[in-house]
Amino acid sequence: MHIILNGDRREFPDSLSASQLLDDLGLTGKRLALEVNREIVPRSTFDSHIIQPGDHIEIVHAIGGG
Repeated sequence: MHIILNGDRREFPDSLSASQLLDDLGLTGKRLALEVNREIVPRSTFDSHIIQPGDHIEIVHAIGGG
């Protein structure tokens, strides 16, 4: 399936959960926010949130500072 990931068209397998997407991208365990079609996906639902063809996904990394 094709999705838009941070502005770039990418292809991933069908029936991919948000957790699996992050794992495929090497981002498991990182501090980040996931937005799908302009809605924040709560971390507690990453396992059950299924990515759909054509979804627009933004991944933002949390950066600490002082």
